[in-house]
Amino acid sequence: MVISKTYLRSNLRISMPTTLCFDFGNTRMKCAVFTNGVFYQEQVLEDDSETTIRELIDHYKPDKSILSSVIHHNPLLEDLLQQSTHFHKLDHRSKVPITTPVGKPDTIGADRLALVVAAVDLFPGKNNLVIGLGSAITYNYVNKYHEFIGGGISPGMEMRFKSLQAFTARLPLVKADWNFPLAGYDTRTNILSGVILGMAKEIEGIIGAYEEKYDNFNVLLSGGDAAYFTRHLEKQYFTDPHLIYKGLYVISEFNQ
Repeated sequence: MVISKTYLRSNLRISMPTTLCFDFGNTRMKCAVFTNGVFYQEQVLEDDSETTIRELIDHYKPDKSILSSVIHHNPLLEDLLQQSTHFHKLDHRSKVPITTPVGKPDTIGADRLALVVAAVDLFPGKNNLVIGLGSAITYNYVNKYHEFIGGGISPGMEMRFKSLQAFTARLPLVKADWNFPLAGYDTRTNILSGVILGMAKEIEGIIGAYEEKYDNFNVLLSGGDAAYFTRHLEKQYFTDPHLIYKGLYVISEFNQ
């Protein structure tokens, strides 16, 4: 079996309308299952081989599928999804319920588009700052007129841990952990405090800069690393680790 243990625990064969939303990021390849328009579960894929994708299709029998990819994925999977489902590949030509920067729309990451679309779907007519916490931190601002203004990109948590090991002679590679003191008592806790608290203060600082420039807006946190930061932020913000999938589902429906 080439799919995660979550797949093994799932013995329910879905009979309702089903959509597979694939998110291929720099760190992991994932797939979310939506049934009848509702998020059902997430699958972490070991690879993007034909066997893996066919197992998903055979098990869930999806009506639709959508792919967001920021990596060089297996091109055969697009053919397979096209043959078996109503397939859409997310890129700058996709129909989306927002307007995008006119400079170079083809350079906008598919993951960022999905996050912004999810924010607009959840909070229509509102200003939204969506912060994606994954391989990189992305700041994405969309106004109440559903205009994606842009944002920023900075290194993510794992990238910072790895850079400390790669560009020093003796610092180790530290595994992420939310439980650490402000003043670290050894190398490991010093790195945890420096990286995670440093990022938390960075996030708060960026939010503050947006508050100075723009009117009242919602802040949404998402991404696999979001849980490491929510407890270290001074304010509690809307957090949904599955936000990108919900945006992908909306875009899939929008393009059918």
